[in-house]
Amino acid sequence: MQDKKHSPIWTFLALAILALFLIFVVYPLAMILYKSVVDPGSGSITFANFTRFFTRKYYTNTLLNSFKVTTVVTLICAFLGLVMAYIIKQYNIKGSSALNIAIVLSYLSPPFIGAYSWIQLLGRKGLFTKAINSLFGIQFEGIYGFWGIVLVFSLQSFPLVYMYVSGALENLDNSLNEAAESLGANNFQRVTGIILPLVLPTVLASSLLVFMRVFSDFGTPMLIGEGYRTYPVVLYNQFMGEVTNDSNFAAALCVIIVLITMIFFFLQRWIAARNSYSMSALKPMQPRTLRTLPNILCHIFVYFVVFLAMLPQLTVIVTSFLKESTPGIFTSEFSLVNYRTIFSKNPLVIPNTYLFGLCAIVLVITFGVLIAYLAVRRKSVITETVDTLTMLPYIIPGSVLGIAFLYAFAKAPLALTGTAAIIIIALTVRRMPYTIRSSTAIISQISPSIEEAAISLGSGEVKAFWDVTLPMMMPGVISGAIMSWVTVISELSSSIMLYRASTQTLTVSVYTEVIRDCFGNAAAYSTVLTVTSILSMLLFFKLTGKRSMSV
Repeated sequence: MQDKKHSPIWTFLALAILALFLIFVVYPLAMILYKSVVDPGSGSITFANFTRFFTRKYYTNTLLNSFKVTTVVTLICAFLGLVMAYIIKQYNIKGSSALNIAIVLSYLSPPFIGAYSWIQLLGRKGLFTKAINSLFGIQFEGIYGFWGIVLVFSLQSFPLVYMYVSGALENLDNSLNEAAESLGANNFQRVTGIILPLVLPTVLASSLLVFMRVFSDFGTPMLIGEGYRTYPVVLYNQFMGEVTNDSNFAAALCVIIVLITMIFFFLQRWIAARNSYSMSALKPMQPRTLRTLPNILCHIFVYFVVFLAMLPQLTVIVTSFLKESTPGIFTSEFSLVNYRTIFSKNPLVIPNTYLFGLCAIVLVITFGVLIAYLAVRRKSVITETVDTLTMLPYIIPGSVLGIAFLYAFAKAPLALTGTAAIIIIALTVRRMPYTIRSSTAIISQISPSIEEAAISLGSGEVKAFWDVTLPMMMPGVISGAIMSWVTVISELSSSIMLYRASTQTLTVSVYTEVIRDCFGNAAAYSTVLTVTSILSMLLFFKLTGKRSMSV
């Protein structure tokens, strides 16, 4: 198509979207930066907040603690995700489809739910703790601290590596494996010499995503860390603490964590670009049956890992039906009292979650598709700028985004603090990058000649997009939106900063109930969230016709 045929509507849309991102992404971040370097008394520029952080061991140690936790978790996730993906894709594992669903579901649930569940099992009064102390005559104090945080994060985050590596293995051509076998290479040599080098870029890229995700999470260390303080917990306490809080210092902490996550984001992009392989699976890997003993060992390993990953979900479902004799202590009596309590205590929580989530997904789809289309088919300086700005929320931790929104929208003319609108906007901004990336991939697979043919037959550009390109995109966009919906309703880090009693959601309710030791109510809220996630995934499989999920 020639430039003279381009409709000005695309330029107008690009400018409008750019304006929105300047208001709801750039402006809040600019406010964070401003707050971090301004003296609240004199209004002069100062770097005292950054000096305070880097000269006090209390704060620098929390940063080191976060790096320790995140590094160990990332290594464990890389190993578990790679091994699990290889075994399930390479060998005939009974119930592999169900295992896939279970693994993905364990990833989609918020990490702090896992922390809460493990407190029920291995906390000071946990079921397993009592059994261990009674059986061995010891005083096991629970899993609080470093290793508790590592356990929860590892079991909740390894599915991310698993999904990425599964997708890479599906694209491997098995003829390479067969050629190596014909040349005398044994199974170990084929795995280490062919398969591992080909999937290593994927392992590294997904591991860095795990690193970024774990590093910025505060819910799990807050619940289970106790004396082991991490950076996001200190950030949260500095901003929201009831005893001590310092918004300007919290802003400086936000700037530091954004810089760190940006470094790892660009590192991940660099590794992915430098070490990527393009391969078509002309002869995909076919699962094969192992000899009896290796087959049994593989089944035991896979089932055990999936069981541990799903144990938090199973725990909250069971405990949601148990009565509490005292806060945190469950009886063996089954009851619906927890569900009656949550539906009567704050009846808006569940409707809020679904309403905010649906509104956010509608906005995510609308803007995600438009931005992807503009970036691929209507390239210009404006569209490239928009495309770049959309990646900022991908890098920014949710808690930082929540704080930035509170700084930016507390006063007129955009006084949104405390409203449902600010939560919906935050959810939209947080999840839009994922839809944009997937929509971009879908548009890239649609030949421009189809749209050009419609225009040559007299259809306008907008009508051609609406009648031709959009219907071809929608199946993939909708299936991706379903998974985005699950992550939206599971969002905690930004919602916990922005909610009020009238805008409370399921994840916020779970968190606040756990903090109050009302574990029965927390379990009931968690179960509603889990059931919603399961139904959403089943809908995804129904619409896509898939039996498993990979990235």
